[in-house]
Order: sequence, then C-alpha cells, then structure tokens
Amino acid sequence: MLLRGVLRQLAWPVSGLLLLRLPLLSSRADRLLIAPPDLRTADATRAGEIYSGRFAFAGKVVICDSRSIFAMEPPSEEWAAELLGFGWLRHLRADESAITRANSRALVDEWIALQGSWHPLAWRPDVLSRRVISWLSQAALVLQDADLPFYRRFLHSLVRQVRYLRHTAGNAQRGVVHTQSIIALANSALCIAGQARRIKPATERLRQQLQHQILPDGGHISRDPGAIIEIALELLPLRQAYASRNFAPPAALLNAIDRTMPMLRFFRHSDGSFARFNGMGPTPADLLLTLLAYDEAGGAPLSNATHSGYQRLEAGGGVLIMDVGRAPPIELSLEAHAGCLAFEFSSPQHNLFIVNCGMPPTAREDWRQLARATPAHSTVTFNDTSSARFVTSPAVRRILGGAPMLGGPRHVAVTREDRPEALVLRASHDGYAQRFGIVHERTVALAADGTWLEGEDMFHPADGRRLGGTRDEYAVRFHLHPTIRATRLTDGRGAMLVAPDKEIWKFSVRDGQVEIEDSVYLAGAEGPRRTAQLVVYGSASDTPCVAWSLQQASSGVAARSTGRGTRAEQPKLPL
Repeated sequence: MLLRGVLRQLAWPVSGLLLLRLPLLSSRADRLLIAPPDLRTADATRAGEIYSGRFAFAGKVVICDSRSIFAMEPPSEEWAAELLGFGWLRHLRADESAITRANSRALVDEWIALQGSWHPLAWRPDVLSRRVISWLSQAALVLQDADLPFYRRFLHSLVRQVRYLRHTAGNAQRGVVHTQSIIALANSALCIAGQARRIKPATERLRQQLQHQILPDGGHISRDPGAIIEIALELLPLRQAYASRNFAPPAALLNAIDRTMPMLRFFRHSDGSFARFNGMGPTPADLLLTLLAYDEAGGAPLSNATHSGYQRLEAGGGVLIMDVGRAPPIELSLEAHAGCLAFEFSSPQHNLFIVNCGMPPTAREDWRQLARATPAHSTVTFNDTSSARFVTSPAVRRILGGAPMLGGPRHVAVTREDRPEALVLRASHDGYAQRFGIVHERTVALAADGTWLEGEDMFHPADGRRLGGTRDEYAVRFHLHPTIRATRLTDGRGAMLVAPDKEIWKFSVRDGQVEIEDSVYLAGAEGPRRTAQLVVYGSASDTPCVAWSLQQASSGVAARSTGRGTRAEQPKLPL
C-alpha cells in the first residue's frame, strides 16, 4: 500500500504535463451558469492590504515591489499554497468596489500569464482544486465589468485547469485533498456551460469518495476532527449547486452532511473549541458557527463515536473527550498522532483545563514530529517512546507529503456506563505490548454535576508476561491549557489549577508525586504558546496503578487546602 502511494505520487506530474500540452477540444464552455457560495469568512480590511501589495498568508508577509506577486520568491510553501489557491479573493469581494473588482481581474490575469501554463506548486492537486473552487465561487467578483477578451481568457484557463484536475485527481494525496479534488470537479461540471456530460461521472466519483471517507458516525477516516470541518465547508455549497441546476443532490452527499453535523457538536468543548486530536489545530470559530447554522437537527451531540474511535462524556456542563481508536490506514495516517487514550477536559464554566498540544496554524513541519508523538498528549508514555512509530525517511516524507504512522495499538477495548451519579469510561490499548509487554488501561468517571473527574491508569502484563526490569518506566501526562495557572501543593501530591476567571480546580494523586513541567500549546490561533503540564512518574512493576482526581473547588476551599486530604474525604465515584 505504501509503495503504491509512492509510485502514484511520482507518476502524476509526468502525465499531467502531457495533458497540459493538448489543445482544448471544445469551445462550448463560453460562460458560467452558476457560482457556488463561499462559506468562509471574508474580511474587507484585507482587500486594502492586497490592493496596496501586502500579502499576508500562513504567518508570513510579502510586500510587492515592481514585480508581480506571482513572480516573487515565496517565504514558505504554506504561504505560496495559500496565494496560489486564491481563497483570498473572498476578501476582495467583501469590499464590493470597482477598485477591488479591477484588482482581482489584474491578479487573476497575472497568474494566467505567469503560471497558467505550468507551475509545480500551483498545479498540485490540493492547490489546484482550491483555486478552481475559488474562481467559481468568486466569479461574480472577477467577471463583473470584465471585457470580452479577459472573460474568454478566464474561462479558457479555468476549463484547462479542470481538465488537468479531472485526469490527475486520482493521484492526489489520499484523504481530504482527494475529496476536495472530486468536489472541485463536481462543482465545475455544474457551473460551467457545456459540461453537462461530466455531471454524472463526477457525481459517481463523489459518491465513492464520500462513502469511503465519511464514517457511519460522521467522522472522517483519517480521524482528524478538522477534516470534517473542511469537507462540510465544501459539501454545503455543492448541495446548493446541484439544487440550482435542478439536479437532485446524490444521496451520498446528503447522507454525508447529515452525519457530519452531529460530529461537529461531538468534538466541541464547553468553550466552543474543537478537541485537539490527530492533526487538529486552532478552532476556526467563525467557520464552525457558520456550519452549525446549517444543522437543522440540532440537539445533543453523540456520546459514542465507535467508528471514529472517540468517546465523549458530558455531565453538568463538563465535557471530556477521549481518543479510543486505532491508527487510520497507512495512506491516510500522514497527520495521525500517537495519542491513544489521551483526553481533554473542559469545565462547566467553559474553561479548558486538560488539553493535548495540537498542531500550530502555520510552520506545521517545524513542529510535526513533536506534536504527533505520545508525550504531546494527555496520556501515558512508556520509556520515553510513542505508542506508534512514524516513517522518518526524508524521501518518503517528501514524496507523500508527510510521514505515515506505523504500528501502534492493534486492539483497543472500550466500555462505558451511564450511571445516575456519574458517567464511567474504561478503555485499554496494546500499543506498548509488543515492545515492553505492557497493556495500558485507563478508567475515568465524570460526576453528574460535572464538578468532579476521577481516573485510574493501570498497567497490566501482556501475553502472560511479568512486569519488571528496566523497561517499564512510565510518565502520566496532563497538559494544561496556557490560560491555566498551576501551583504545586505543599506535600507534592497535587496542584491547584486556576483559570483566568478565578475558577479553581484541585488535581491530586493517591500515591506518588505530581511534577509541574514546561510544555507547549501548539494549537493557539496566534501560534505556539508556552504552558505547563502535570506529570506523574513511576515504574509499572513498583506502582502498577496511578489513581488521580480533578475536583472543582471554591476560592475558600482552595485557600485552606494544604494538599493533605485523604481519599476518604473525597466524593466516591464508581471506578
């Protein structure tokens, strides 16, 4: 499977270049019939920046000199991909002026002249599909007031790009990029005159992709929560495009939308942010709210996403989300993380306390190796290793666009009980069984009022082995959100956690010591931020169980706390 993916990536540029040399066989694409809406938020103030020659993408800024922006050296590949995807046209449209319309035409014309024949990044499937969708959705901006020669150049280039994409989309990176390429083809068949014969095959390709990639519970096969946001942003306008052309949207499209909407609520914390698992970065709050406005069903989110490999406990406004899944297929694991049994917790007062490090919005390659490793998650690490391995070959990473995840847990057992007094979740995984002979089991219980969370991490011998030796050292990690201030208790067996609004929680362990160490929160909208983590170290042979609790406390209780409370003084939850 991995070798087939490598060969596919090597082959597509060659076949693509040959296609670009072929003349167009039809001139019937003389107009656009409809333009799908763009659900992404637009900022009219950025139109002025672009007009003045200031292009800010992916955390980098390039200011034009006398050259075209498309002739300048990009500061990063991420920046170039955003520029060449033309998603920024929506900001020009938000300004609604003759100047911005003329500016958009000038920029599109520059691209056609400089890169419209070929460019290795501009014609890459992910960038190309984004540009096709952007040109279609912003056609009113670009073509209003346009003269006939530009209109023809625009359509000629658009049809040429679509033809190239039609023959190379199958070579796109598996996952969201592949789906977006198929969505771009379906949109073009519906929107461009003379493409009616393409609607049926494009719809069939879309059906196959959605049935393969959207799981029965609404999650994405890659297990990346952000993937369902990206796909939903494209599926909703596509559904409208089918209706505008008086074609019945395919059942697979409608089913995919119906399934993904509940999952948008599933991954949402009490503060409105998305859980940071398997490649998820900062939550695009505006986009999430836009998508939720299309959720006609509403209601409470799912609690058990079996197919996606996640569990959600919600009680009294407190929310715990845990990763209880195996690794996705190798070709879809380029963003997957080794975070099995990691969890995040947000309080009834809408404060995030326990998080995973997540992924940054920009410069992701600089942090990717660290972010995907098990220590970057609120779970257990054995012997400073991850519960899965990653391909480190530079050649494979360059060809596939990432490092596939290998190995990892083969068997993950999950049970839950919804009791009147608490919600109880038990899960175990064997990701460390083959190397260290250890199975990690985690049990968590969330009280009915959401103000008490109790957990146990237990370590069992695998396959009849015995615990012991020098290879059973563990670290139980609880990464804190950067807004949380942690203070170690005097006896070393816990910490007081204080949120910005003075909400206070007490973390404690039954045995052992709690260390407060440095960590980094990567998933902030402004980029990586320094934070802290609580860590409990031990040996599985000496201490095969770590019992811990997180309890909400009033200011008065916190002030009087010494950290010497006994377990008998704490509320009893059914672990």
